[in-house]
Amino acid sequence: MLTGLPPLVSAHTRLLILGSFPGVASLAAQQYYGHPQNHFWKILQAIWPSSPCPAGVDSYQIRSEWLLARKLGVWDVYAACEREGSLDSRIRKPVVNDFAALQRLCPQLEAVAHNGAESFKLSRHTLLLGLPVYRLPSSSPANASWSFECKLAAWREVFEKHRLID
Repeated sequence: MLTGLPPLVSAHTRLLILGSFPGVASLAAQQYYGHPQNHFWKILQAIWPSSPCPAGVDSYQIRSEWLLARKLGVWDVYAACEREGSLDSRIRKPVVNDFAALQRLCPQLEAVAHNGAESFKLSRHTLLLGLPVYRLPSSSPANASWSFECKLAAWREVFEKHRLID
């Protein structure tokens, strides 16, 4: 059984991005979206061009603080699962995270956005929070049916709705 990562949130988090479960590279690095081909961090850099993460910074700690300072949080729908490789289709025996605890951790939380189809399958759990819930196109490199520009436009729309764009 693989164990996921703790939530990357703060008391100021307004929008929570929920993935499914960290891939092999992310688990090895103990970092959200640790695979270099994943578009997650690139999308955020494009959404916040006026306040980019310091150039050339590879520090996950600095990128995490940069993300949190913009009132964004990150977590996954699954706390644990069995899986060989990184594909969501290989997830077996998943254990869902405790979403009820989110409102205590994030009293300013106003929306949840699922990063991809597998995450969105669990939207019935996040809808119980009584907040708007969105389905975003996956930032994964496996989601080749969406161009980077189309992914960015969909993500930007949700960020704008929740006043996360400078």
